[in-house]
Amino acid sequence: MTDAPVVKFLRLAGNDDLPLPSYATAGAAGFDLRAAVPAGETVTLAPGRRLLVPTGFAVGLPVGWEMQIRPRSGLAVKNGVTVLNTPGTVDCDYRGPVAVCLINLGEEPFTIARGDRIAQAVIARAPQAALVEAADLDETARGSGGFGSTGVA
Repeated sequence: MTDAPVVKFLRLAGNDDLPLPSYATAGAAGFDLRAAVPAGETVTLAPGRRLLVPTGFAVGLPVGWEMQIRPRSGLAVKNGVTVLNTPGTVDCDYRGPVAVCLINLGEEPFTIARGDRIAQAVIARAPQAALVEAADLDETARGSGGFGSTGVA
């Protein structure tokens, strides 16, 4: 793919042992983010609780791109652990530490160890649109039908 952006990762101090975020397979849309909890320690995420988990990296995205942080399906299905603000967005002008806000919607405590794959990230285009005020909007078949207006079946 010739239009793929270059995304730079800055390894934060004390995280030399963590691998660079990477794609697990050749066809993966998202790459894995790992927990940078203190070495030799674990943290436990109790049911119903949330926790901001550091990844050990900062990221440099090109202008017009974002990094979306998404849940890992296996953690969600097997443990009820997901990313709270899904997808979380890392803006192209942010250069601070990347962290993942996890929540345990399961019934059992969930233990997180250093290096565990806790989320995935997808790089996506994010152009800034021209935002303008209008006196009216064009008509559509849906109109102003909101939440649930198109039914379930």
